[in-house]
Amino acid sequence: MTNDLTYDYSIPSTVQRIETQTNILLSHYNEDAAQEVSCFFWGKLKDPYLTAKCLTTLSKVVRSRFALSPQEIAAMRDPIVTAGAGKMRFEAFSSCNGIYARLDILPEGLDGEFLSSGTTNVDFNETMINALTGILKQDEVFLSVGQKEVILEKQGEQVVERKVTLPTRWIKGLTSVQLYLAEMDEVCKLTKLQTIQLFQTLPKGTIRTAYYLTMRAGKAIFTPASMDGAIMIGGLHRIRLLESLLPFIDSFSVYATPDRQVSAFVLSIGALRFVFSLSADPYRGFSGEGNVLDNLTDNIPLEWIRGANHLLKANEEFNPTLFSLENDIEFETVDSLCASLSAMGLLGYDLTTRQHFYRRLPYKPERIASLNPRLKNARKLIEKEEVELLTNTPAYIEARVKGTNVWHTVLIDEQTQRCTCQWFTDHQGMRGPCKHILSVKILTENMEASSY
Repeated sequence: MTNDLTYDYSIPSTVQRIETQTNILLSHYNEDAAQEVSCFFWGKLKDPYLTAKCLTTLSKVVRSRFALSPQEIAAMRDPIVTAGAGKMRFEAFSSCNGIYARLDILPEGLDGEFLSSGTTNVDFNETMINALTGILKQDEVFLSVGQKEVILEKQGEQVVERKVTLPTRWIKGLTSVQLYLAEMDEVCKLTKLQTIQLFQTLPKGTIRTAYYLTMRAGKAIFTPASMDGAIMIGGLHRIRLLESLLPFIDSFSVYATPDRQVSAFVLSIGALRFVFSLSADPYRGFSGEGNVLDNLTDNIPLEWIRGANHLLKANEEFNPTLFSLENDIEFETVDSLCASLSAMGLLGYDLTTRQHFYRRLPYKPERIASLNPRLKNARKLIEKEEVELLTNTPAYIEARVKGTNVWHTVLIDEQTQRCTCQWFTDHQGMRGPCKHILSVKILTENMEASSY
């Protein structure tokens, strides 16, 4: 059974050409009341040629596949657009979920009016993609997110309708990728020439083994040899999707997580920022990481989550530390609140500003459990009283948790958490905790909370 969301577009996205003027009309759908808003943004793109280049690259990312068959990617092409706070953000994943890409159009790249703020799925059809590739430097291009003008055929009473699917794996991917981005630090910042020279060191063809990005004699290179401080990049050939943008960049910033396993690249192009993040390898999508689970063990009151959802607007910056201080809430509680918002796909992260931003997606707290089956199964273990605590101190916890025809041992101390189950043996905590560790953490945290 799938939890994918089906969207009905009342009209397809269209491109209108009038001499040198081009109107890009992106049909939208939103589950929320914002569906009643006919248009989120209407205005002119200040650099339509480069914006079109970036959107074309985004569409290539969505259509790329590094671990799926063509049949599996048929409906995974419509990006998420967030409009508000003077910015536009187009976000998408590759069909295999191992690449996250985002185009940010900053305020200085837009000349128009934000009629409303919100987040929506847009129709990225073949006609529009073909038209984007034909936009020239001298063209005047207007962008509409929503439906600025709709022409209905009254006599035939026909309405063009197309159904597309927003995969739940995208929402799970949005959750994981923002957690990785928030951990990252900038490793280096390259000029256009340095970036082009770096890409010239890319091996030919599909790269089966991990490569590393490192600096040697002041020059960035890709190498198969691991060394201290180098960034591991699995499936390095995926980065070739960026090659068409390199002639236009001002700078190329490289980011990585502390363990140097997950990387991101920010291409600055005038008033545009193109973010490109890679999972650890091509067969490891962001949707299966489970890195949010550790922060979902607290039972945050639903009214708190609902209140934060009503308080924030699309694209608005969200600073957890400031939010904690202003509302007199403990930092750990705000971390759990952020995890709950993130688990519904509501939080993103901007590497350049070092701030979270908010997506106005439908408020559906039931998605937290449905999109995180390990969390759901951990709670079932507690309900069935299949978790036995042997030792429970602030510094050390030992427990037995029932598995399939076996009892697993869970050990948690101040540095590590371990389990004897096959999941932990296979992944060693690299893809989030198993349900047995989660059940022990939830139970002990609930006991601690009830003691106050």
